[in-house]
Amino acid sequence: MNEPLYRLRNICAGYLPDRRVLDGLNLDLHVGDRIALVGANGAGKSTLLELMIGLMRPVSGEVWAFGKVRDEDRDYVDVRQRAGLLFEDPDDQLFHITVAEDVAFGPFNLGWDRARVASAVKEVLALLDLGGYEERITYRLSRGEKRMVSLATVLVMEPDVLLLDEPTAGLDERHTERLIDVLRARARTLLVVSHDRAFLEAVTDQSLTLADGRLA
Repeated sequence: MNEPLYRLRNICAGYLPDRRVLDGLNLDLHVGDRIALVGANGAGKSTLLELMIGLMRPVSGEVWAFGKVRDEDRDYVDVRQRAGLLFEDPDDQLFHITVAEDVAFGPFNLGWDRARVASAVKEVLALLDLGGYEERITYRLSRGEKRMVSLATVLVMEPDVLLLDEPTAGLDERHTERLIDVLRARARTLLVVSHDRAFLEAVTDQSLTLADGRLA
């Protein structure tokens, strides 16, 4: 079997010292895996996704990503370029005034030139049926529109892995179908948290359940 993109071993993590949300969790994520991550509210699904890009640290255990063990914040700089996280709340992802500024932020940080960034922003917005949204004010968008713009900020980076937290929340049927089409065509490796069973059946081919801090 090919070497995994991620290998998590014996991960223990939590937001309170006396409560471990993840407790001895193990996970391998390979190129081409399209995994649905399910479980009860509060089971630690969002925590796991945040841990995979270094937004929080395990109390114990090992995070191995893209060929290296990751311990400190600087170890995750390249991980955040190769693994794109869509937050559950789009307001946590959008912080510029206009849609174009939000979508362009990541590519500019990677050192892309202005012409390449402009082309990439236009392409990804058209892909998500958001053509013409470039100068829209982000805080005035509907929740569903914010969700799609948040996804654009992730896809524009062309990540190797997509980590999606409730991606259909707030989306109408049209945008949900567009999202399904895009993920089928563009996303090779997926780890998706969702309570939308029909959506998960459309974009993933295996399921893991997070319960009592571990995956089954």
